[in-house]
Amino acid sequence: MPGMFDYCAREVHEPPTCRRNFINQWEVWGAVTGPNLGAVTVELVLLSRVAFRDADVVGRRLHDLLALLATELRAGCAADRLIDGVWAGELPEHPAKALQALVFRARAQLGPDVVVSTPRGYRLALAEEQVDASAVLRRLAEAEQASRAGDHPTALAAAERALALWAEDPPDVSGADGPLAELRAARIPTHRALTRARAMALARLGRRAEALDPLLALAAALPRDEEVLTELLRCEAAVRGPAAALARYDAYRRRLRDALGVDPGPALRAVHEELLRPEPRPVRHGVPHEPNPLLGRADDVAAVVDLMRTSRVTSIVGPGGLGKTRLAHAVARDAPQRTVFVVPLAGLTDDEDVAREVAAVLGAVPGAGEAAPGPAGRPVGLPDLPAGIVDSLGPDALLVLDNCEHVIRGAADLVGALVARSRDLRVLTTSRTPLGLSSEAVHLLPELSVRTSAELFRQRARAVRPDVDLPDDAVHEVCRHLDGLPLAVELAAARVKVLPVREIANRLDRRFALLRTASRDTPERHRTLAAVIDWSWHLLGTGGRAAMRTLSVFPGGFTADAAGAVLGDGDPLPVLEHLVDQSLLKVAETAAGVRFRMLATVRGFSAARRDEAGETAVATDRFLAWARGVGIANHTALFESDVVERARQIRAEHDNLSAAFRIGLERADGATVATTSAVLGGVWMLESNFSRIATLAGEPAWLLSHYRPEPALVEPTRTAVTVAALGALLIQGTRGLRSRATLRRLPPAPPTTPVAATDAVLRVSTAEEVLVLCESGQPMLAAIANGVRSYLEEAQGNVDTALVAAGRMLAALQGGDNRLVRVQAHARVGELSFTAGRIEDARHHLSAALPVLDELEARSTATRVRWAVAFAALHGGALDEAELQVEQLVRQSEGDTGLLMFDLVVRAEILTGRGDVEGGLHLWRLAAERLRSTTDRNVIGMDGWTAEVHAGCVIGHAFAGRLELVADAVDDLPRELTAAIDRARAAGDSIHGLSACGALLVALALADLARGGAAAAGSAARMVALAGRCSMFAGFQSATAVDRSCAVVEAADAAAYAAAVAEYADLDRDAVLRTASAVLDARLSAPELAGTATAPTGTRSG
Repeated sequence: MPGMFDYCAREVHEPPTCRRNFINQWEVWGAVTGPNLGAVTVELVLLSRVAFRDADVVGRRLHDLLALLATELRAGCAADRLIDGVWAGELPEHPAKALQALVFRARAQLGPDVVVSTPRGYRLALAEEQVDASAVLRRLAEAEQASRAGDHPTALAAAERALALWAEDPPDVSGADGPLAELRAARIPTHRALTRARAMALARLGRRAEALDPLLALAAALPRDEEVLTELLRCEAAVRGPAAALARYDAYRRRLRDALGVDPGPALRAVHEELLRPEPRPVRHGVPHEPNPLLGRADDVAAVVDLMRTSRVTSIVGPGGLGKTRLAHAVARDAPQRTVFVVPLAGLTDDEDVAREVAAVLGAVPGAGEAAPGPAGRPVGLPDLPAGIVDSLGPDALLVLDNCEHVIRGAADLVGALVARSRDLRVLTTSRTPLGLSSEAVHLLPELSVRTSAELFRQRARAVRPDVDLPDDAVHEVCRHLDGLPLAVELAAARVKVLPVREIANRLDRRFALLRTASRDTPERHRTLAAVIDWSWHLLGTGGRAAMRTLSVFPGGFTADAAGAVLGDGDPLPVLEHLVDQSLLKVAETAAGVRFRMLATVRGFSAARRDEAGETAVATDRFLAWARGVGIANHTALFESDVVERARQIRAEHDNLSAAFRIGLERADGATVATTSAVLGGVWMLESNFSRIATLAGEPAWLLSHYRPEPALVEPTRTAVTVAALGALLIQGTRGLRSRATLRRLPPAPPTTPVAATDAVLRVSTAEEVLVLCESGQPMLAAIANGVRSYLEEAQGNVDTALVAAGRMLAALQGGDNRLVRVQAHARVGELSFTAGRIEDARHHLSAALPVLDELEARSTATRVRWAVAFAALHGGALDEAELQVEQLVRQSEGDTGLLMFDLVVRAEILTGRGDVEGGLHLWRLAAERLRSTTDRNVIGMDGWTAEVHAGCVIGHAFAGRLELVADAVDDLPRELTAAIDRARAAGDSIHGLSACGALLVALALADLARGGAAAAGSAARMVALAGRCSMFAGFQSATAVDRSCAVVEAADAAAYAAAVAEYADLDRDAVLRTASAVLDARLSAPELAGTATAPTGTRSG
């Protein structure tokens, strides 16, 4: 495989006409396009499969190399040891060179920076947590340490995280040899120890049914491990009854006495004594049997049970309507305590009533003495009521206090007093705010997932109207807007009595009027969604309500600093903490830092109160000022050295900045539009979100063309206009002239940054000046100028010349620290190498771009690059690798219609390449049909994808001699080609449209040859030759299919094909499209081709 700089030295023929066409094109455009910028986890998997970042690594010797390096993660391995381990007993002729070649393959599959050189050999540039073979050792140590400390939830979590790194039981390595097999064998004892740690933690957390089977297996494997047997007896007694556990104990005791003449240890004897005691009858008071299943809360039940084992007081905290009461009932019903009392507090109005209500429910008699003091020194209710409550509950009890938020002081005082008086009592509370006690553990109840919400919606809807129509897409659309609140879902489901589901979805913008119920067994405060939030709203003070009204201006959550910016002077943390305590704000530790957010229902309620108070204008002004500040601080963030961290922070603010951008457009506020679009445009470029990039060329470009920025806003404006210009010219060709004129009104900047360098290229008037900039001694300017030229040359069909320019772009960036532009250069060389048929070069450069894209979390761009790698493998004949890539990509594509079409066409070519022609043709037809029926026509490039897939379908059937299966598609080819030519013309001078024309030309040529025979040979030869000027070789067909197309027409009429290739070699884009129209016209008017296809209506030539 050539090195990454080979393009700079390689002599590639650049015909004089290419330079002339480039100059003519520039002078017609008057503008140019620029380059299209775009918690530690286990990354290397060795224990059950060999994969890096979920992409399988191919090759046995490569597996062994990685296994050896993983065993010496910190120091690395010497070259001699690697050679001996990988080629044991069968050394190659040149071992050092063979090792270098193997490392080269590793870097090609894993990325260039994963396997690094050391003075003596190589090592993996990965932390222990990033390699499963070392991560399991760390997690075993963590589990064992937590178990010794009595922290069984942590022990369980560590053990389960480690065991999850094996897809199932460890693979059987008996009979296998080599470093990978040795590494896997060395981790089998680790797997056993983790299995033991998990089983013990489950048992000690009271999850005895789950622990029973693992403990039984452990007891069989470790028959004298009394620690295991102790927990097994407890679990077996709970699940199968005391008799089974006692029988197991007696059997063990007899075996031990017969073998060693000793009795079991004291811990085991103590459990035996417990089992002999009679079990008292459990008491459950106020624990209702639920009317329907509790969905989606199994993990929460387990989490609360775990907290209750280690904490005297546990509070389930969350906003109204989230299901706190039902969760508490589920926990109480199966609690291990002998006595459980549930006391609802919703009907109380005074803190002093809490102790009286609990005492009344328990029938408690006040103890002797004076009133018992609470934690803050206040008396709690009647004289010594806590003592009477404790006496009534008994020694092994759970007290559940439901709905504490409106009497939180009284509840906290009582609970504090009860815990102080009883050693064993456990208290569980539900509240919208914690009690604030040192003995309290808080479980923040999360929202239901959309999937669980949809299941709940269906259940409740069918209960209301059994024959209701429940389309999946409509149900999910409703549930996506209900914040995962079970109450909101049930209220929405109740409306199916009078409304179809789609109408409910349409009315959710008026959710507070829509979501109400007349159910007689629903508390008054839960009969409307508004009442649920209003209950919490009235528990706030004046300052808390004012903060909620103002903070509701953020649609995407916010940081503490952002809150401070809109709330005004003073520290925002106290009010934020108060709102979090009241469950009106959610707080999360994200990759971008701590963020706060409101549920959509809470935000809507607060925004309505803001409008009523007349505060919206002021709040919006503060929000826009904050957004402008973010734009000023971050408009060059993607080109800074800390790009990864900055990209995360920008993404976290995406929804807020988008809202500010829209408001700025509505207000014709140039400063806001400039600063926000500067940041948003960069992210959209990074993520290849061309649909959004295209919007910048419309109203935003017009607004900025009339905006005169103050000095502090010149650079953000430059960034915004540059991104808009790039997007417009890449997508729309010559229609991006307004932004170029806007840039010329800004003062020039030194071309040392990507934005300033692109600005400098856009300012020049002639193509000769661009060519001069390509040779600039300033690296960034030379890189951008060459990147620009690569797009312009490609748009003209001059792929080889474009590839030279892209190679020079990459060379100019060496030694610099701008990772994002260097990634773009690699991707650019890769895609042009692919188009030029240099498959190995394409795979190398595309793969080199992936590690940084993954690190930047540019998932959309990375996915597209991975699809390109899969196509490169297909074109290179590596069918197994292409199939492997496709399987991984489909799992990650999450239903993306366009990307899943790639799946079908690649699989079609793979099947064909393996000899299953009928299977391949079937997939081609399926892909064409799915694209034809898709309703998502707004995706940029979708029409081109559709045309290329339809063409590919016809080409495949032509090669197989089965055109009768796609007769309608063949008849439609002239119309499709006419439409594709029209789209390419409409795209102006952009890079879009030509490849679809090329694919359709080839399809039509092969169909004509099949139907018209020798009479069609000359026309077919011209069409295939012209397709070569349309970048058709980058299409969906494999390289074999492309070569075969050329061979077919050459065999039919070699002279005509050679003449056409020579005639069309120097055509620019416009000439290619004119010639395509002329060739199509000539074909349709030729008498000898009459009837081979249906002519489209309308004029084609232009």
